[in-house]
Amino acid sequence: MGFLSNLFGPAVPTISPAELSEKLKFGKHPLILDVRQPGEFRQARITGAKLIPLNELYKHMKDLPKGREIVCVCDSGSRSRSAAKILIKEGYTVLDMQGGMVAWRHAKLPVQKG
Repeated sequence: MGFLSNLFGPAVPTISPAELSEKLKFGKHPLILDVRQPGEFRQARITGAKLIPLNELYKHMKDLPKGREIVCVCDSGSRSRSAAKILIKEGYTVLDMQGGMVAWRHAKLPVQKG
């Protein structure tokens, strides 16, 4: 188990778009960290999401709260999984939203544009 963790990084807990939507409506409000590029973010994002592109994550990591749950989001789930692994290694409490914004829109959940 330790070998695989060293090889592939820490396991990343996930959350579905529907679960995140419910959490935002009724539960605790995690920080939604969108790791896409600014153009993708402007096209459609989850209301209240904070944009830090994956390639800038190390530079802005100090701006993220350690005591708050963070949900990483990208377009399909690949970049957000990478971001989540980085943050977990640094001691953050992180979930990766399965399927990214593609899955969010497919579930017909609300997006903010502009």
